[in-house]
Amino acid sequence: MVVWPGMGGSMHDNPDSVPLSTAEKLARLRLIRSENVGPVTFRQLIARYGSAVDALDALPELARRGGLRRPIRICPRAEAEREIGLAEGLGMTPLYWGDRAYPRPLAHIEDAPAVLFALGHIHLLDKPMVAVIGARNASAAGRKLAGTIARDLGLAGYVVVSGLARGIDAAAHAATVATGTVAVLAGGADVIYPKENVEIYESIVKEGVVLSEMPPGTEPQARHFPRRNRIISGLSLGVLVVEANPRSGSLITARYALDQGREVFAVPGSPLDPRARGANRLLKDGAALIEDAGDIIEILRSQQERRIEEPDRLAVQVAPLEPPPGEDLDRARHQIRELLSLTPTAIDDLIRQTGLAPATVLTVMLELELAGLAERHPGGRVALV
Repeated sequence: MVVWPGMGGSMHDNPDSVPLSTAEKLARLRLIRSENVGPVTFRQLIARYGSAVDALDALPELARRGGLRRPIRICPRAEAEREIGLAEGLGMTPLYWGDRAYPRPLAHIEDAPAVLFALGHIHLLDKPMVAVIGARNASAAGRKLAGTIARDLGLAGYVVVSGLARGIDAAAHAATVATGTVAVLAGGADVIYPKENVEIYESIVKEGVVLSEMPPGTEPQARHFPRRNRIISGLSLGVLVVEANPRSGSLITARYALDQGREVFAVPGSPLDPRARGANRLLKDGAALIEDAGDIIEILRSQQERRIEEPDRLAVQVAPLEPPPGEDLDRARHQIRELLSLTPTAIDDLIRQTGLAPATVLTVMLELELAGLAERHPGGRVALV
């Protein structure tokens, strides 16, 4: 059940999570840092083998069966220990998927980060969160409105999440340092980007939380930002967009929110202002029209009995340890390779078209991913690399 102000309990009281041992935590970092292991593949491996320790042992054979002609690179223990030591030396707290300290709403998304690094007050991750995002080149009116809505959400007991970008993000963070704000970064949690937001960053580290799935010291690159965006929406009960052009990264975050079963809110704007077109498009597509924080609070409180969980179509499909007896895996690999292309295909379509058992298809796909011959796409789709 979603936890609301005054209801008691904790978002981290997740019956599906247990305290992880030190050895398992280190193995989970090694697993996600190993070659060809992404967040979805990580979850598949943990579910199939029960632990990262056992999954690491299985990687070489799985990759070999998938077609990799050399040994797969597994992150060395010493390398993972150095990363943890560096993070802790910078004051970061590692948060591991499956551990009770991991933010519960985020744990339920399809491609939840295997490891997060947090700077600041991680108890804020126990509270209900709302994302406030929008244009970097936001208008003065847009920034003021975003700050006002964010401040009122904070006063109502919500932690405001954003991406520390210029414009709307910066206004939302600045307005909620006192009540609780979370900045999700595309680079390492210790890398301030953009540099002009150094004062906001420092205030968030002191009073809020800075989060990143990237190793400490990582400089942000363009490909990191969409990955950052799915964390912003995954942490949140809903995402508010205040000003965004039609090609804005804010719309990517809104799409993630919809896929994750979150609420999407938008502030309407003049059709003559290009910065309003993205938010107006969201409204046409069914987003809730927002004029003030009260609109958001009313919608969320009306949903307070719903559970934070993924739609059925996004449930992570996990194969049993072994395919059905008698299944010809060599033939299955040939069939699946023939059907795959550079265009993403739904795994359900592969199952229907091959007539193979789901366990067999998922096993073959896991092998191909670890061999670097296939990759995952959102919505349970796969493609050749």
